[in-house]
Amino acid sequence: MMDIHAILKQLPHRYPLLLVDRVLEIQHNHSIRAVKNVTFNEPYFTGHFPGHPVMPGVLILEALAQAAGLLAFDAMGKVPDENNIYYFVGIDNARFKRPVQPGDQLLLNVSIDRVRGGIHKFKGVALVGDEVACEAELMCTMRNVS
Repeated sequence: MMDIHAILKQLPHRYPLLLVDRVLEIQHNHSIRAVKNVTFNEPYFTGHFPGHPVMPGVLILEALAQAAGLLAFDAMGKVPDENNIYYFVGIDNARFKRPVQPGDQLLLNVSIDRVRGGIHKFKGVALVGDEVACEAELMCTMRNVS
């Protein structure tokens, strides 16, 4: 389990782009289960869409990528620092199955598919209750920024 304080130590993201509120479980070098609580006061709902607020799909994918980053740091046994950043570098087979609306709790399930040449490939599924909201294959890598 990882609360918001531990997440803030691992991810460089901050409001309004920090999209993981809590980690429920990490299975070392295998998978992560995390939560994003979707609230009406998030800034993107103002324009997406007036009268029918829907969380943008790209932000659901970003939430999955942030959970993947937390899993990768755990798998590598590394703590991020100011000289390195973990980038979201690719996405395949993204599918959106249901809209995500204010009041929903997004359960982020991500597992490591493979690691090759410094590129981590993950399988991600975002659920609302028992319904799949989004699924995708994500690729991320660590880069030196100093």
